[in-house]
Amino acid sequence: MTPVQPNINVQYGEHITVITFKQQKILDQTEIQALRDSIFSVIEQAGPINMILNFSNVQFLSSSVLGLLIRINKRICEAGGRLALCGITPKIFEIFKITRLTNIFDIYENVEMATRDLTPT
Repeated sequence: MTPVQPNINVQYGEHITVITFKQQKILDQTEIQALRDSIFSVIEQAGPINMILNFSNVQFLSSSVLGLLIRINKRICEAGGRLALCGITPKIFEIFKITRLTNIFDIYENVEMATRDLTPT
């Protein structure tokens, strides 16, 4: 069986790494595991990292993704970095509000706004 390749785009910047999800739906457990492996690999290679996860293409996601986001945030914070989310649709944002994840994550309208906040001065 061939491993699942996550459908993401990774852009490395001087101070920030931006990961953009390309697919509209993140529902399949195998795909979520591939995302986890890829994102954790980026985190481990970078040491302290400021990361933006861009959800602008995503229309649907499973609850497993929420758990993954919590683990990603924990790993980044432990390494001395920061995580920001952006491009979240109003429908998905409601899920973040209901689950009170808006208290855990820094959520921005777009990559530019997140970049401004995460860029060291």
